[in-house]
Amino acid sequence: MAANCIEDTFPFHGLLPKKETGAASFLSRYPEYDGRGVLIAILDTGVDPGAPGMQITSDGKPKIVDIIDTTGSGDVNMSTVVEPKDDIVLGLSGRTLKIPTTWINPSGKYHIGVKNGYEFFPKALRERIQKDRREKLWDPAHRAALAEACRKQEEFDSTHTTLSQMDKLFKEELQSHTELLTSLEKKYSDPGPVYDCVLWHDGVTWRACVDTSECGDLSGCTVLRSYREGQDYASLGSSEMLNYSVNIYDEGNTLCIVTSGGAHGTHVASIAAGYFPEEPERSGVAPGAQILAIKIGDTRLSTMETGTGLIRAMIEVINYKCDLVNYSYGEATHWPNSGRICEVINEAVLKHNVIYVSSAGNNGPCLSTVGCPGGTTSSVIGVGAYVTPDMMIAEYSLREKLPANQYTWSSRGPSTDGALGVSISAPGGAIASVPNWTLRGTQLMNGTSMSSPNACGGIALVLSGVKSNGIRPTAAAVRRALENTAVKVEDIEVFAQGHGIIQVDKAYDYLIQHASLPTSNLGFTVTVGNQRGIYLRDPVQISSPSDHGVGVEPVFPENTENTERISLQLHLSLTCSAPWVQCPSHLELMNQCRHVNVRVDPQGLREGLHYTEICGYDVKDRATGPLFRVPVTVIIPTKVTESSGYEVPFNDVHFRPGQIRRHFITVPQGASWAEITLTSHSADVSSKFVLHAVHLVKQKAYRANEFYKFSSLPEKGALTEVFPVLPGRTVEVCIARWWASLGDVTIDYSISFHGLTCSTSQLHIHASEGISSFEVLSTLKYEDISPSINLKNWVQPLRPLSAKTRPLGSRDVLPNNRQLYEIILTYNFHQPKSGEVTPSCPLLCELLYESEFDSQLWMLFDQNKRLMGSGDAYPHQYSLKLEKGDYTIRFQVRHEQISELDRLKDLPFVISHRLSSTLSLDVFETQRNALLGKKKANTITLPPNCSQPFFVTSLPDDKIPKGAGPGCYLTGSLTVPKSEYGKKAGQAASKRQGKFKKVLNLLARYTVSINGLNTCSTVFF
Repeated sequence: MAANCIEDTFPFHGLLPKKETGAASFLSRYPEYDGRGVLIAILDTGVDPGAPGMQITSDGKPKIVDIIDTTGSGDVNMSTVVEPKDDIVLGLSGRTLKIPTTWINPSGKYHIGVKNGYEFFPKALRERIQKDRREKLWDPAHRAALAEACRKQEEFDSTHTTLSQMDKLFKEELQSHTELLTSLEKKYSDPGPVYDCVLWHDGVTWRACVDTSECGDLSGCTVLRSYREGQDYASLGSSEMLNYSVNIYDEGNTLCIVTSGGAHGTHVASIAAGYFPEEPERSGVAPGAQILAIKIGDTRLSTMETGTGLIRAMIEVINYKCDLVNYSYGEATHWPNSGRICEVINEAVLKHNVIYVSSAGNNGPCLSTVGCPGGTTSSVIGVGAYVTPDMMIAEYSLREKLPANQYTWSSRGPSTDGALGVSISAPGGAIASVPNWTLRGTQLMNGTSMSSPNACGGIALVLSGVKSNGIRPTAAAVRRALENTAVKVEDIEVFAQGHGIIQVDKAYDYLIQHASLPTSNLGFTVTVGNQRGIYLRDPVQISSPSDHGVGVEPVFPENTENTERISLQLHLSLTCSAPWVQCPSHLELMNQCRHVNVRVDPQGLREGLHYTEICGYDVKDRATGPLFRVPVTVIIPTKVTESSGYEVPFNDVHFRPGQIRRHFITVPQGASWAEITLTSHSADVSSKFVLHAVHLVKQKAYRANEFYKFSSLPEKGALTEVFPVLPGRTVEVCIARWWASLGDVTIDYSISFHGLTCSTSQLHIHASEGISSFEVLSTLKYEDISPSINLKNWVQPLRPLSAKTRPLGSRDVLPNNRQLYEIILTYNFHQPKSGEVTPSCPLLCELLYESEFDSQLWMLFDQNKRLMGSGDAYPHQYSLKLEKGDYTIRFQVRHEQISELDRLKDLPFVISHRLSSTLSLDVFETQRNALLGKKKANTITLPPNCSQPFFVTSLPDDKIPKGAGPGCYLTGSLTVPKSEYGKKAGQAASKRQGKFKKVLNLLARYTVSINGLNTCSTVFF
C-alpha cells in the first residue's frame, strides 16, 4: 500500500496572491518601492485600527492616517451644554456622570449627548451581543420566574379541589402571572447598550469620552481626540471587541463615533496595504502605503452605500490629496456614466489626479452586468476577478489544480453604452485580516471586492516607484500603462478579463520609458453620439450596415499651460483587424474633438458574439501601444421558428470546470416565458451550473430583466428552470459550469418558449364601474390558463406636512466653496394594526449613482421619537414591522443647488402596508356570470393565436383594509398560466451574491392595484 506523501510546506503565496500580477517580482527588484509615499483611500465599511497588520507601514509611519465616517450613522448630537456641580453631571440617559478631576477644561463647560450602541454596531456583532445578553441577563431570571409561577399554580391546584370566590380570584391571578411571563418571552426586545457621551475643549483641542461602563464612572473610560490628531482609538469592551475612534465637528456640537460597519472594509485594506514585519507572506500588496479609512457603508442601512457617504468621502479624498481610491462597492445602474455621484468622482480624477479603482461587480456570467461606478464610469478603473491555480489549493482546498480562470460570478462587459466595462483583472480572493469583533484574525473572502484592492495595491507600488524617480503621472497615463501592459489569459473572453491581468513591473517600466513623450500625460475621450462605444445587439441594429460618428478629444491635465494646449499636433494611425469594420487609416488631432466615420457591416457574420477594437496610435511612437481604443461589439442572435416548435436544442455538449456557453436568441413575438432543461449524460459526476439570462432595455438596469439560478445537476439527472422573456428582443441565455466544479461533464439542454399575453399592460379596476375586463391570448402553443388575482398590499400616499431647506455643515462643502444643501420633508401616518410596512419615495427610488440628486434618506420615528428604521434608494430592502400607532417620517434629499430642492417641497411619499392575509378577486368568463356572481372561471385550454376574455368584479366594502382611506389603493398580481412552470416564471427572481432580489412581474404575473377604495378602485397590470 502506497504511503501518502505529506508536504512540509504550505503554499502561502496562494493566500494573498502577488506573484501573478508581477507585484512579487517588482518588490524583489525594488524593495523600497513598496507603496511608500502613497496614500490610498479605502471607501468601504470602515477599517478596524486594531486589526492585525493595520498599525504601521514598512517604514514606521502610522498605517491609517485618519478614520472617517461619512454616512452620519455614528453622529451624536452634542448641542446640550452643561456645567458640573461638585463634579457631577446628569447625562441625557438619566445616569449621573462623575467628571474626573484630572480632566482639564478651562471653560468648565461640557457638551453631552447619548447614543444607542446598536445604531453603530455591525449587524453580526449586534446579533452576537443580543444573544449573549439574552442568555446571561434575561433567560436565567425569566426561566426561574416562570418556573416559580408554574410551581405555585400547580401547588394551588393540588391543594384546592373546591374553590371559593376568593380562591377563584387567586387562581386567576396565578394564571395571569404565568401567561404574562410567557408573553414577555415572545415580546422580548433588547434595546441594547446606551452610552452617555461627554465632550469638552481642554484649551488646545477637543476631547471626547464615551461612557462604556454604562454606570457613569468616567474615570475608567478612555479619553480620545479626533483620530487624525494622534491615531487614538479604544475598545467598547472585552465582550464586544469593537474598536472605535472619534471625530469632532461643528465646534463641539457633533461627535462622530466611528466603528467598522462590517468585516469587508478591513479585509479590503489588508489586501491593499496590510503590513506584517514578522510574517511578510501575510502582508498586503503595498505594505508601505498609508491608508485613509472612510466608512461609506451606512450601519443603519446594513452597510449600504449612500450618496451622502460617497460625496463626503470624495471631499475628504480631495482634501487629503489621496493618490488612489479603492472602492469595492457598486450597484446596477439604469444609465451609465451619469448622475451626481459620478460627476463628483470624475471631478476628483480629472481635476485632482486621483486614481479611482473599483470592483467591476459580482453579477456575471452574462454580458453587460458590470456595476456602477466600476464598469460604467469613464474615469474609473474597473477590475474583474481572476482565480489562480495556487489560490484554488491554498484558499479553497480544491482536490486538484485547475487552469487559471475568471470567476463565474465576475461581472462582464460591455457597458450598455458600448464601453468595454472591465479595464483589467486581478486575483479575486484572499485570506486576510478582519476586525477584532469578528473574533477571528483572518477570513477568506472572494469577489471583485477583493480583486480591486489587489490591483489598487499593485498600482500603489507603481506610483511609489515613479514618484521616487521624480515622475508624477496623470491618472490617464497610469491607466494607459496598466491596460497596454496587462497580460491576456488564454480562453478568457475580453469582456471578463478586460485588457488582461495587471502586471505591476511592466506598468512601472512603461511609465519610466515613456515619461518624456508629449502624449505621456494626455487622456482621450471617445464618444459615439452619447455612447462610449459601438454596441449592436437587437435585431433592428444588425439588419443592415450602419455608420457611426466617433469623436476623439484630448484631455489635458488640470492647470496645463495654454501654450502646451496650442502646440498639440498628433499624427495618428487608426487600425482595426476585423474585416466587418471600416474606419479611416489616419487622424490629425489637435486640442479639439475630431470626428471620424466608422462603418459596421454585420451581414455575413455567424451567429453569436463578435468583438473588435479600433486603436489609435501615435505614428511617431507606436511602441507605446494604443493611445485610445474604440470598442465595437456585435451580437448576431439566433432566430427561433414555428417549425422548430419554438425550441432551441443542444445535444452532447461538453463542459469543463468554469466553461461558459452563451446563446443570444431573438425572442419570438408573443413569447412571454422560456423553459430551460438540462440533462446529464455523466454517470459519475454531479455538477454545479449557473443559469443566467439577461435582456437589455434602454434606461433600465440589467437587473430589471434578469434571471439567475445556481443549480446542481445530479449524475444522469435533469433539471428545468423557467424565466420571463421580452418578445422581439435579444435575450442572452448563459449556461455556465461553476468554476470550482471538478470533472468534465456532458449534457443535453434545450430552451423552449411559451406565450400568454394580456390585452393591456396595466389593468385599472374602478369600484364605480363594477366590472372590469381583460383578454388573454395564447401566442405560440396550446396553453392551459386559470387566471387568479391576489392582492397583497395596500398603499397609502402621503403629502409632506412641512418642508425645510438649509445649508449643511463643514463636512458638506465641495472644492471652490460649493456648499451642499438639504431639504427635510416631514410626513405623518397612522398604522391601524400591527403589520409590515415599506416606505418609499416613488420619484427617487431605485436611483443611486445615476440620480440627479446627491442622496436621499428617510428615517421613521414612533410617537415617542424612537427611531424605528431607515432607508434610502432601494425601498424593498428596508421593510419594517410596526405596532399600531402614529408614526413620523423625516425624509432628507441633498443637492448643490437649493433651487432644485425647492422643487421638491410637495414631494409625495408612499407607505406600502402588507396585508395580513391575501385578498382574492373573483374572475369570470362572461360578463353575465360576473354580474350575477355565478360560475367563476375554471381552467381553459387556449389553442395558438386564440384569445379569451375575462371579467373581474370589484372588491366588497367589507374586505377593504382597516385604515385605508381616499387616495389609498391595493396592489397585487394576476397569475394567468395554470402550469406550475408558467406560474414559476412569473415569480422568477434574480438571486445574486449582491444586494438585490428583485421579483420580475412579467408575462404570467402582472402588478395589480386597487385605488380610491370605497369610491373608485383601480387595478394596474
